[in-house]
Amino acid sequence: MHSFTFDDNSLLPALYGREDEHLLLLEKNTDTKINYRGNHLEIFGESNNCINVGLILKNLYARLKEGSEISLGDVEGELKMTIGKTENVSGEPVYITTSKRKIVARSLNQKLYLNLMKENSLVFAIGPAGTGKTYLAVAAAVQSLLNGEVNRIILSRPAVEAGERLGFLPGDLKDKVDPYLRPLYDALYDMLPAEIVFRKLESGEIEVAPLAFMRGRTLANAYIIVDEAQNTTPMQMKMLLTRIGENAKMVVTGDLSQIDLSDNQLSGLKQATEILKKIDDIAFVKFNSKDVVRNQLVIKMVEAYENSEKKLKLMKEIK
Repeated sequence: MHSFTFDDNSLLPALYGREDEHLLLLEKNTDTKINYRGNHLEIFGESNNCINVGLILKNLYARLKEGSEISLGDVEGELKMTIGKTENVSGEPVYITTSKRKIVARSLNQKLYLNLMKENSLVFAIGPAGTGKTYLAVAAAVQSLLNGEVNRIILSRPAVEAGERLGFLPGDLKDKVDPYLRPLYDALYDMLPAEIVFRKLESGEIEVAPLAFMRGRTLANAYIIVDEAQNTTPMQMKMLLTRIGENAKMVVTGDLSQIDLSDNQLSGLKQATEILKKIDDIAFVKFNSKDVVRNQLVIKMVEAYENSEKKLKLMKEIK
């Protein structure tokens, strides 16, 4: 049995969750039983599990005291990180601070990703939707801009699948490309107040542009994020990577299971993972279903697709 007391009762409803859902999730995943009376908790179960649950609750409580909000996803993230500690991975939290929020790594691969973005000039993040590839990259870019480490942020992605044919869409160029760049805008507004985003977009400190706008440019003193890179051609990818100038960082994200190029067209992202993996200052992170931080249903669906793809690959090898 492990017991302790929290000193601020006003934070406990948020800590315990709606109808104690945070505590129930911890119990289910650690084979423990949590009893509480006011601010005093008692945790029953195997000793290590009780200690881990106590550590998770204390970490979440500390975040609440700092003014952060916590959700069921944050509890799941703490669970993943605690399991990581039993696998000889450092227990130190890894996070990014922006104007609006503090973003904490919710899985071992997210933790690795945040560290690699600090240590390398070019990082490839590959994996399914919902793993935080783009969101964490935008957070890292915003932090670098606010800290004065770079002068601008450039966010880019292929404007449409398998190319950038925009003529059929109504409106001017901005109207044509904005719908495809909306996820990048959404991430920005989650990190910075709307008026600051608008001001930095107007001044050019933040630029959101389709892939074609990168051609012929040398991007120095910038943090460059290329999203949905599985839909770049090898020529486009080479063009992008050779844009990196002095004091620049680039993060390239994509999901190789969602390539929208024609069947006979090689993905530039796939090619890059094969030919650049041994170059210093370039790092690769591969996410999987365990890193998904969205609804539990999303995790189950991603796992189902992964299992199906493994079976198809095995069948092809047998043939």
